[in-house]
Amino acid sequence: MHNRIDLLRPDAPALAQRGPHPVGVTTLTAAVSDTRQLTVEVWYPAAKGTVAGTSYATLLRDGVTPTVLHGSACREAFVATGFSAPLIVISHGYPGNRFLLSHLAESLAGQGFVVAAPDHAGSTYEDQQAFGVTLLNRPLDQRAVIDAMEALTGPLGDLVACRRVGLIGYSMGGYGAMIFGGAGLAETALQHPRAPEGGSLARHLAGSKTHAALRDPRLCAIMPIGPWGNGQAMWDADGLAQMDTPLFMMAGTVDDVSDYAAMRRLFTGCASDRYLLSFINAGHNAAAPIPAPLESWAHSDLLGWAPFQHYADPVWDTLRMNNIAQHYAAAFMGMHLRGDDTAGMLDGTDWPGFAPGTAAGLRLEHLPAGPAPDKPKRKTT
Repeated sequence: MHNRIDLLRPDAPALAQRGPHPVGVTTLTAAVSDTRQLTVEVWYPAAKGTVAGTSYATLLRDGVTPTVLHGSACREAFVATGFSAPLIVISHGYPGNRFLLSHLAESLAGQGFVVAAPDHAGSTYEDQQAFGVTLLNRPLDQRAVIDAMEALTGPLGDLVACRRVGLIGYSMGGYGAMIFGGAGLAETALQHPRAPEGGSLARHLAGSKTHAALRDPRLCAIMPIGPWGNGQAMWDADGLAQMDTPLFMMAGTVDDVSDYAAMRRLFTGCASDRYLLSFINAGHNAAAPIPAPLESWAHSDLLGWAPFQHYADPVWDTLRMNNIAQHYAAAFMGMHLRGDDTAGMLDGTDWPGFAPGTAAGLRLEHLPAGPAPDKPKRKTT
């Protein structure tokens, strides 16, 4: 049971259950520029009869301690045929790596999506560069991964469909998703003490030609989880009002990294059709990270604390949050990327897909496209 990313609790909601497809996994490279290359883990629906079971060798939050994760994918499995699978990009936090949300990647691939998760150079556990590198490059990386996946040939290229793409971003991945999805930065972002030197962040300013050029008609849905930045004056009302990509946000109500109140202002300030799923009393680690690997429980002399804290929440069980995230990702992405009849799952009143009593501690709110009314539709259990 140690270090598994594919577990399901008995109370896991409906769409977190194993999908109809076995899962394959492979590792590719995406070029952002001549000087910037990303390692990308790609999960995909595999051919019938694929034998489940693989391991992922990676590092903990300290960037030096090895760990091995175990999942249900099969490395280099034959690719499924006979249908097209929409692309979903998963973008980790700062620092993080391509396996931090691997529970979600395996689950979505089993539901019939191709999932691409890059290691964002300069933002990983073993390659943690200045924060400004991430501020500048994150949305550019996200688009570059889509371009790389669309350029694929062979069986995987035949399978992946990039006409309608989804993006899931955690923390700084959520920051990038907001920019890429339409919310250009405010002028105040350029004055952030950790902004890159030389004013290069201006390319993401709302109303700029460079931000307009970043926009991509292939991007049809975003799922920011604990998105960073609004508590740091990265956006203003005018920039948020340009967000027109359908959005499903997840957040912990006591997140002191991204600031829950600031994330609520993102939710209300955007103009797209949007949802906010709140994990009551959860912190910044709500929903996204894998369960803490066993090795992370030990104190790290390098960090001065146990890496366990990077993955776990003091109140919520990580596996429960993972299963809930898997359910809503499948529903929301399925609806927007391939027209699944899953809109009914996005209801925070009757909690379809949840057994009675198992939505306790959640609040799901919805706002239709346009300015926010005084009181969003909401339900807390």
